[in-house]
Amino acid sequence: MAEQTTIARPYAQAVFSLANEQGKLKDWSEMLALAATVASNEEMAALIDNPSVARDQVVEVFLDVCGNRLTEEGKNLIKVLVDNGRLAFLPEIAALYEVERSNAEGTLVAEVTSAKALTDAQQTAIAAGLKKRFGRDVTLECKVNDSLIGGAVIRAGDVVIDGSVTAKLEKLSHQLMR
Repeated sequence: MAEQTTIARPYAQAVFSLANEQGKLKDWSEMLALAATVASNEEMAALIDNPSVARDQVVEVFLDVCGNRLTEEGKNLIKVLVDNGRLAFLPEIAALYEVERSNAEGTLVAEVTSAKALTDAQQTAIAAGLKKRFGRDVTLECKVNDSLIGGAVIRAGDVVIDGSVTAKLEKLSHQLMR
């Protein structure tokens, strides 16, 4: 994972620099999200990793799947990533770009995974607590994972707050084993 981040970071920073210069941070977020989704597709991943498929064919198929939703600069990014054998890193590039964007905008996107759907009041309380802790406006992306049994896991930037029942049971188990 650290190696992926090390490889992806210069690309994310270069894209952020270009997007910031153009005043198109949101547009690039959308393009990178689309490209990351396409690159994550199992069939596309198999094509990307297939050494018998020429690079220009990979670019052509990838851009066909993206349709007209990429600008010329977005298409050039795909070509550069294919030429450098880095197309599979698009999800990490997109994630790092979003960190750069949120830092520049003074915002924070926090992913909240809970055992049950959160009420509006719970979401407001979590967002307020995170805003107080990080000193930034917070946007929540909420997901449900019933395997947590109860509680929630919050990922905000590099910080992970694991308040799930599963984590508490694991911690208790480790303490009892001592």
